[in-house]
Amino acid sequence: MAYSRSETGSRSTVIAAGALDAVLVLVFATIGRLSHGETLAGLGITYWPFLGGLLLGWLLVRAWRSPRGVIPTGLGLWIATVAGGLLLRVVSGQGVQLSFAIVTTVVLGVFLMGWRAIAALLSRLRSGKTAPIR
Repeated sequence: MAYSRSETGSRSTVIAAGALDAVLVLVFATIGRLSHGETLAGLGITYWPFLGGLLLGWLLVRAWRSPRGVIPTGLGLWIATVAGGLLLRVVSGQGVQLSFAIVTTVVLGVFLMGWRAIAALLSRLRSGKTAPIR
């Protein structure tokens, strides 16, 4: 099915949203390593499972259709990144503790949905609309 330009994010919006998502997941991995006194030398080991989950999420929710959307795009990406990242950690032998899963869920939710909610709010404020954020 083809989507009109109004339904699909522009190429630059899609690229910017994807890059911002990837950077925020990298920030998450960096904060995690540093908070546990680990060096950044092994950052890729921490990063790749969540980047894989994020990429899977982009495909599953077809995020390019509405890359700045909070729901369903941001919500779907959050779920896929957390679930995919934790699953990839388990199958690669990195392990997952409950406390890690909880922190991962909260932080990635704030990161992946947060910037979209802020962008939606700013867009509505600029346009003078008061409709719910979607």
